[in-house]
Amino acid sequence: MTPKPTLAVVGATGAVGSVMLQMLTHHADVWGDIRLLASPRSAGRKAAVRGEECEILALDEEALEGVDLALFLVPEAVAARWAPVAVTKGAVVVDTSAAFRADPDVPLVVPETNAHAARVRPRGIVASPGSTTLALVVAAGALHAEFGLSELVVTAQQAASGAGAGQAGVDALRAQLGLVARDGDLGTHPGDVRRAVGEDTGPFPGPLALNVLPWSGTAGADGASSEEEQVRDETRRILALPALRVAATCVRVPVVTGHSVSVHARFEHPVPLDRAHEILATAPGVVLYDDPAAGDFPTPADVVGTDPAWVGRVRRSMDDERALDFFVCADNLRKGAALNALQIAESVVTYL
Repeated sequence: MTPKPTLAVVGATGAVGSVMLQMLTHHADVWGDIRLLASPRSAGRKAAVRGEECEILALDEEALEGVDLALFLVPEAVAARWAPVAVTKGAVVVDTSAAFRADPDVPLVVPETNAHAARVRPRGIVASPGSTTLALVVAAGALHAEFGLSELVVTAQQAASGAGAGQAGVDALRAQLGLVARDGDLGTHPGDVRRAVGEDTGPFPGPLALNVLPWSGTAGADGASSEEEQVRDETRRILALPALRVAATCVRVPVVTGHSVSVHARFEHPVPLDRAHEILATAPGVVLYDDPAAGDFPTPADVVGTDPAWVGRVRRSMDDERALDFFVCADNLRKGAALNALQIAESVVTYL
């Protein structure tokens, strides 16, 4: 029998890495040896995977020897340095950072939408999109296959765990919530929340507790942010629609985990609402939860810890028979990062 491939989890001690280890324990056991890699300061620690305690190894060339597939769950700079090294050692790399997403020789893959793209890997690397794109594209892609998508206008409400290194955003939000909880009158006068939180707002450009921040990422072109450009560029690549019109606004909200996206999607053909519901109800990776009169619609507090993209508030645009409006929620650490990477890896392993 052919031995099972060796898997390396690079970034095993991070927020996404912790979720990945849980998933590896509960998914089909297609892997042989699983190596857990992290920064040297984490080396020697233990972590549980598949019911066993495994020692964390420092990320170096020796640790990558003999690896068949490497999952990179690390910041962009680390991935840019070490992913090519893993490839030279013979591994296929699945990377969740932004390091390779724009590279035309690196496929950008959402398995429910374009799994076939992972088969051609000129650089030996497959990229996973950003967490906001992943919340959006499984639903938008399913509708596109039927009606032909021509335009998207989206507002993303991004959770704190999507900021910086993940845990830094969560820690900052929790600290701010503790500060504002001391005064029940906060949020009623200009600047009172900012004064209560103080100057240390963590990875956010202002206080997030009792607030929303209409800025995420770094400065891009013409007033857009890098996160907004990313949603446009990644959606175009995944759907193979290079001229797709996309208008995106990214807003950071005081939610720990779970991105939400308000979507206005315009299509080439009229969209019967019943057919749209049918498509979303049967689309892989999507759960349709849509009965607003009964209070049934997705919220991040309800979908956190689950794998699908949850879709609700589906309605035809009031002024355009070719447009749909809907609301999507997804756990940005699961489908938005760990799950998509693992799905890619499991599809690639078939061809190793």
